[in-house]
Amino acid sequence: MPETATPATELASQYLAQVSGDLEANVKEQERINAEIATLQEQLAALQHDHNVLVNVQQALGISAAPAAPAAEPESATVPSPRRKKANAAAGGKQKARKSAVAPRKRAAGKLAGKATGDVKSAQPTLVELIRRHLAEQKEPRSAAEISTALGQAHPDRDIAAKVVRVTIEGLVAKSQAERSKQGRSVFYAAPVPESTAATETEAQPEGADR
Repeated sequence: MPETATPATELASQYLAQVSGDLEANVKEQERINAEIATLQEQLAALQHDHNVLVNVQQALGISAAPAAPAAEPESATVPSPRRKKANAAAGGKQKARKSAVAPRKRAAGKLAGKATGDVKSAQPTLVELIRRHLAEQKEPRSAAEISTALGQAHPDRDIAAKVVRVTIEGLVAKSQAERSKQGRSVFYAAPVPESTAATETEAQPEGADR
């Protein structure tokens, strides 16, 4: 009995190790795809916000730029033919004047729409940018829950979920744009330290000691 049980135990251990490895790879791939989905959702939300702002600007400009309706001329029915030609010429001049006045309004509308789009994009950074900035400002590693809480307090107008934050950070870790460390069962994240910065600090220490 002991001799037959040993090979079966070793075979089960091999299968268990293989399944565990495949499961871990599957989880990492899911996290990577979820991070990409979260980034795309952030970009889509920003585009939708830009669209709403541009529609509002367009409606506002359309109301203010609408030309007033010309007053009716009751005498036109009884005006002789020479005076009617003069009236048509005057009407044509008014139409040209209105066209020349509408052109600057259209250019002004385009400038306002472009400015509104730029303001919205600068005021609505993506979740990836917010996480990068937050990690760069921290002196110690932070957990996903701490990062989510801090971003939620800094940006109360945005719905920042802790699960989305964790998935996004894992995506940054996969791209070497963030560092992950473990302390017991807890996982912490920090901004990557450039090698040039570490080398500069090492070289600066002897100079400080001489002074």
